[in-house]
Amino acid sequence: MSSLSAVSLDGMPTGSISPDLRDDLHRIFDETYLAANHDFLDRALGRFAHLAVARAGGEGTVGEDTTVGFAIAEMRALDLPRLGTQPVVLAGLCCVQAAYRRQGLFRRLEVHAATAGALPGAERLLSAGRMAHPVSFRVMSRLPTAVPRPDRPPTEWQQEIAAVVAAALGIERFDPETFVCTGDGTPIGTPILDIDVTAEEWKVFAPVDRSRGDALLGMCWFPDAPTGW
Repeated sequence: MSSLSAVSLDGMPTGSISPDLRDDLHRIFDETYLAANHDFLDRALGRFAHLAVARAGGEGTVGEDTTVGFAIAEMRALDLPRLGTQPVVLAGLCCVQAAYRRQGLFRRLEVHAATAGALPGAERLLSAGRMAHPVSFRVMSRLPTAVPRPDRPPTEWQQEIAAVVAAALGIERFDPETFVCTGDGTPIGTPILDIDVTAEEWKVFAPVDRSRGDALLGMCWFPDAPTGW
């Protein structure tokens, strides 16, 4: 495990990245996913507005800093059923090299990318993204406002909001009853992880067919959920 003391974060619009940085992102994607689907990464860069990049270096480092992680995200104002216009964080792909994991960098990158185009303050906001693996959903799933949940099906209202969010994420085929985002027949890739996953965490992923590129839509409210959620 490498120290985060010499890691810096930088943000930029996805439309302004250089060819060299794009190559770095693809390199990290290969280092964190088996059989990484590079078309999926390129589509994400074209769909979301902001990119956060983590670079390792600092005093005593020879040459330029090295890119060790990235996150793609955006905050949009969406018209949500029964609520009206609400700020929604739409999270895309996030990858961190193995040596820099389990230190909070994943979360820092996501927040940096999501808040780059922050909207005016609101009482609460919804955060959403599609998850390829239970570990990606772990932090969100532990929040009381998160859906889907293994112990109960999503309510009609949750399904209605999920359908709007799925459309904003560019998901063409979405099952509101299971929150499965059906893939295009090509796997996204398999995360390279050395983390135990419980049977309970796998439950909501049971209908996800990763061989065809499926993922699970996860959503949660901050700091709390609207009444009736």
